[in-house]
Amino acid sequence: LFSELFLQPDVSLDDGRTKALPKDADPQPVDGHKCLFRAKLGRKRISTVVTSKEVNKFHLAYVSVLRANMDNLERRKKTDTTKTKVTPKKNKA
Repeated sequence: LFSELFLQPDVSLDDGRTKALPKDADPQPVDGHKCLFRAKLGRKRISTVVTSKEVNKFHLAYVSVLRANMDNLERRKKTDTTKTKVTPKKNKA
C-alpha cells in the first residue's frame, strides 16, 4: 500500500493567504512557523498545513497509520548472485 509513498515536510512561515498583499498595507505579525506536509502516492497528491505546536501529534498519527498497514507486507526474495553469473568459455584456436 505505502511502498511508493513519498512524504516531504516543508517548514516555512505561512499566514494562510493565497493572494498577494496590496503595497499600501502594513505587514501583520505571523502567529508562528507552520509545516507543510506533501504526500504523493502514484498520481494522487495531498497536502496539509500543521502548526509547529501540533507537529508531534501529526507525526504520531502518521506513524500509527503506517504501522497499522505494514503487517501485510512481504519480504522480497533474494536471488543468489553466484548462480546467476555465467562465465564465458574460451575457444582454443
